[in-house]
Amino acid sequence: MDGLIARDARDSPGEAAGAPARRSPRDLLILLAGIAVAVAAAAPVVHRWLGNQPDQRLVDLEVYREGGLAVLRGAPLYDFLTQPPQLLPFTYPPIAAVLAVPFTLLPWLAAQWAWTGLIYAALVIVVCYAFRDLIRRTGRWAPLTAGVLVAAATWLDPVRDQVRFGQVGLFLLAMCLADCCARTARWPRGMLVGLALAIKLVPGVFLVYFLITGRREALGNAVLTAVVATLGGFALLPSDSSGYWFGALLEGGDRTGAVDGTTNQAIHGIVARILDEGPARTLVWLALALVAAWFGFAWARRATLAADAATGADAYSLLLAGVAIVGLLSVVLSPVGWIHHLVWMIAVIGALVGDGRDTRRCLVAFGLWLLFLFPLPWWARGLIGPDHSAATVFAGQVLRDSFGIAALVSIMVLGTWLVRRLDPDDHPRDPSQRQVGLGTLGP
Repeated sequence: MDGLIARDARDSPGEAAGAPARRSPRDLLILLAGIAVAVAAAAPVVHRWLGNQPDQRLVDLEVYREGGLAVLRGAPLYDFLTQPPQLLPFTYPPIAAVLAVPFTLLPWLAAQWAWTGLIYAALVIVVCYAFRDLIRRTGRWAPLTAGVLVAAATWLDPVRDQVRFGQVGLFLLAMCLADCCARTARWPRGMLVGLALAIKLVPGVFLVYFLITGRREALGNAVLTAVVATLGGFALLPSDSSGYWFGALLEGGDRTGAVDGTTNQAIHGIVARILDEGPARTLVWLALALVAAWFGFAWARRATLAADAATGADAYSLLLAGVAIVGLLSVVLSPVGWIHHLVWMIAVIGALVGDGRDTRRCLVAFGLWLLFLFPLPWWARGLIGPDHSAATVFAGQVLRDSFGIAALVSIMVLGTWLVRRLDPDDHPRDPSQRQVGLGTLGP
């Protein structure tokens, strides 16, 4: 990993040039244009969900905020429900409630706006990591490129749901990408993953990633950070911490919602919509999850080790592919992987696009972007029912699972097709790829 970071630093244009160049009025206009494009794209989404009915606005933020209020009041953290009609419980580790305390100090409307602003700030960070090479390639137009990419990401269905519910998914995504993909981390590498794990358990898959790719220092830092944060929760909230780790955590679906609902695009949700509850369904789910984990982690390791041996844009695309695979595994292997958890598709699309020179990779990325623009799983529910033919119902069931299926296919595409395409030692170079380098006239 350190070798890859060093090579990236050498390959980065302009980083060794000394003092930064003076910004011209044209550069300022380009920056303002990028901001304007991003804001114009986000404005309708913000207006839609912050202008929603009061009892439907940022309902998950209400859960976090009520958790923070419970901390301040000394009330039991896992006994309360939010106001009707949502009636949602707190399902996160106690330290997450402690971190939510600052939002209890704001009026509810101000908290909504502050949280939404932070969501979009996290989205900007995610886009800058996911499309680093494409943004950098555009030179002085980079701010406008970033603005267009943020606008495109804003309208992905999982991202819209992050704003709709006031979720933490983009924060966790930004933390994991920064920890795994930053060229030179200004923090102990692994610390951000550990903090994300302390807030929500699903980033724990990155502990496996650090282990199998030889990132032992990052693994140690992640475990240490998660343990310290968790022990901090025990110190501040001993009763709630015991109640969570030895009680609420084990309740699973009783607190997180129905596993067979459309919004659950994990393997468990797909299986639950096909088979009735019982031992057979559990066995099928565990078997499929084990297969997905085996191949997924193997492909993530393959992509990451290929990145360690590569240079330039290909190295970063391979590294991002490995990280994106693990991020998708955190969704599909979980008992509940909601649609809004699939913000990891931004990293998938970024890994496929790379620096934008490979037409076929860009076309695949564009297809995924189009797929996740629309709430296909919800539309598909209209095709399911006794009034429809068997073929229509079957098509509806497939479309209902389309996001989960796309996530599984993306894991395979990144781990096989993309690695072969970028690693000349693994597979011959495809003629559709754009060759970049110093050329000479030949016979």
